[in-house]
Amino acid sequence: MSNEFDNPLRQQLLALRLEHRDLDLAIGRLAEDAGVDHLRLRRLKKRKLQLKDAIARLESRIIPDLDA
Repeated sequence: MSNEFDNPLRQQLLALRLEHRDLDLAIGRLAEDAGVDHLRLRRLKKRKLQLKDAIARLESRIIPDLDA
């Protein structure tokens, strides 16, 4: 019986989800600031989208295709 966290892909997925959540919180805080650095905010949003794509790719590798 193996723990789901023994799988390196699941560990990576968890790490990406945590980073995505942290970025979401940071973006929310920065967006509330009137003197926000818009370039930094844009870069954080871009990184968040990259993480979202990476999470989707990993999920598709981990979760088997039901049509197969």
